[in-house]
Amino acid sequence: MASTKALKQRIRSVKSTKQITKAMQLVAASKMRRAQEVTKASMPYTLAAREILTALSRHTAAKEHPLFVKRPVKSRLVIVIASDKGLAGSYNSNVLKLYAQQLMDDRQNSITSKTVTIGRKAAQFAARIKDIDVLGSYEGIPDQPTNNELRAILDTARQQFIGGMVDAVDVIYTEFVSGITQEARLLRVLPAGFEPVDDVRPSDALYEPDPSVVLNAVAYRLIEAQIFQSLLDARASEHSMRMVAMKNATDNAADLIDDLTLAMNKARQGAITQELAEISGGVEALNV
Repeated sequence: MASTKALKQRIRSVKSTKQITKAMQLVAASKMRRAQEVTKASMPYTLAAREILTALSRHTAAKEHPLFVKRPVKSRLVIVIASDKGLAGSYNSNVLKLYAQQLMDDRQNSITSKTVTIGRKAAQFAARIKDIDVLGSYEGIPDQPTNNELRAILDTARQQFIGGMVDAVDVIYTEFVSGITQEARLLRVLPAGFEPVDDVRPSDALYEPDPSVVLNAVAYRLIEAQIFQSLLDARASEHSMRMVAMKNATDNAADLIDDLTLAMNKARQGAITQELAEISGGVEALNV
């Protein structure tokens, strides 16, 4: 059994760790609330952008627009959104696991893979994989990215797709479903045009002056909205999962402190019992 002094040192160490994890939990909770509000506020615009792109993709003019052209996928660009820091539970591992699976599928189907990483963890993971063409790595992006930060990523994707270097652009990120549910998912942003939406039909809207002008004016911005929403969801998911991870760490630290305190009390009681036994033995020896 460990000595009372050693147990006291361990208890002090665990208490110090508990204070740190508790502080990180509170910070993550505060950031999560702000990120969640921003994500929910932008979601209606993102859904509307998806519906508009779906409707526009059905027009004849869209088939000739460079952002809507569908080609057999022989090469694709994957934008991976992870975090700059760890201690966020399974947040990074879920995203990187999906990314690794996509790379394996590409190699099996003889598809060339290119990557843009967002977050230090994604960059570190991609750097350890052989034969991966990393076009850009972005770190330190704030919870609410500015146009300049987002435009650099989007311009890379657009140039690669329009230039014919890639035939598709996908985003791997973590979708924020709720405070306790986050899911790693794959979103295709290029070629533009999303899954069919039953309640949106070309006849539902009139385009002035004509669909081709509308395509040139809004297609780029609507695709930008999809990537922007992915970043917002990713940040909200990261803060949520970090909050849960730090809460679990704090609870585990509290349980460990209780166990160590019990062990210390047992060790102290054992030492007291031994001293009493020695005193009693000494008294009996004197009386003999």
